[in-house]
Amino acid sequence: MNPDIQVPEGLHLFAAISGFTDAGSAMQQVTQQILGNLDFETIATFDNDQLLDYRSRRPVMFFEQDHIEDYQPASLSLLLVKDEVGTQFLFLNGYEPDFKWEAFASSIEVLFSYFAIRDMTWLHAIPFPIPHTRPVGVTVSGNQKNVIAKFSEWKPRTQVPGNIMHLLEFRLTQADIPSTGFVLLVPHYLSDSEYPQAAVSGIELISGHLGLVFPTDELRDEGVAFTRRITQQMAENQELSRMVESLETSFQSEKASNGMGAVKPREREIPDADQIAAELEGYLASHQKNKLENDEDQD
Repeated sequence: MNPDIQVPEGLHLFAAISGFTDAGSAMQQVTQQILGNLDFETIATFDNDQLLDYRSRRPVMFFEQDHIEDYQPASLSLLLVKDEVGTQFLFLNGYEPDFKWEAFASSIEVLFSYFAIRDMTWLHAIPFPIPHTRPVGVTVSGNQKNVIAKFSEWKPRTQVPGNIMHLLEFRLTQADIPSTGFVLLVPHYLSDSEYPQAAVSGIELISGHLGLVFPTDELRDEGVAFTRRITQQMAENQELSRMVESLETSFQSEKASNGMGAVKPREREIPDADQIAAELEGYLASHQKNKLENDEDQD
């Protein structure tokens, strides 16, 4: 922990922890927007040797002809960040611990007490049978009933594979600390791509809930271009077009029957992500190529 940094009491804590899924690379894009555009300082860094399985998440080594020049270890840190208007908040970001979940959760509770943190809000993203022609859906968890009533569109009763943020939410709720989790519902056929609309939706939710201001212009522009190319792919691929139409019909029927803002999962004969991956591969490769060319032009 860095003792030289003065952390005001009563700040919001926003968490984006990478785990077993990040549909549409939503959390990755949100993190890039925060770390790439806002001022921040590192308050605390967690010990990789205690929490990380190096063999499952091997660090990147930089090899320079005949020697190791440097290496890039994974990082799990607590940051003090200023948003675009200078409002400070705490940002918990990095990998999901492989080990010692209970010890990690206890350490976060200690940090809440030490810094008198106001509340915790976390972001996650999962694949979901919803068309890209509709806004990215969201399901909300936690102990803030007014927030759930305001934002949540899908309220399932089910069992899910747990992640560290579920445990943190559970422990903080037991400690009567306000906690809110936003889980984005990303079109399943776009879950393996970098989907800008998912990141924009995540940022809008965090902004609306916490009153923080984040940069989104670049993401919105990328989203417009992404949607334009998907529309072109649909015009050229009848299978993709039929799948989106089926999802759209399901969305409309569910909304009409029970007023939900997001489609409930149901058994349907629709192509899955693997079946349309070949058609999307050309688009994604083109998207990445154009991005690299734009980066080179800017350099």
